[in-house]
Amino acid sequence: MYLRYLSLFLILLLLTACSSMSGMQQRFAVCSYDHAWEASLEAVKDRAINSKDKDTGLIVTGWLEITMPGRTFGALQRELADSKDRSRITLTVKRLDDVTKISFIEERQRWAFRGGSRLFGWASTDPSEEVMRDVQSRLDSKLKEHGCSLT
Repeated sequence: MYLRYLSLFLILLLLTACSSMSGMQQRFAVCSYDHAWEASLEAVKDRAINSKDKDTGLIVTGWLEITMPGRTFGALQRELADSKDRSRITLTVKRLDDVTKISFIEERQRWAFRGGSRLFGWASTDPSEEVMRDVQSRLDSKLKEHGCSLT
């Protein structure tokens, strides 16, 4: 019985991991790892950086809160007074044979009615296409400035 629960847990964990990476974007650049790393940092310079580790190739920005006026909740569609989303970007820079792979994803949450003892709280939502396009555009531009060619 224990083995059944463990296998079910592992399957759910795998499915959750796969679904959380569904919005991942990738870029392949022909250039040095250092140039790709610097371009990646410059692509998210409008946000605070929570952690960066050049050896592992990981950059994680801090949460950025975005006001979302006009959002409603509940059966009566009441307007949510302080409606907001929050967003953070995770980039990974990885050395391959003759190219550098840069992957990025936005983790986005919305301030939502949850009911129960905690009426409101953060709930996961889909990444913003606008934010993903913006990061992609800035990353492509910075890679070209550093002399990298995209494949």
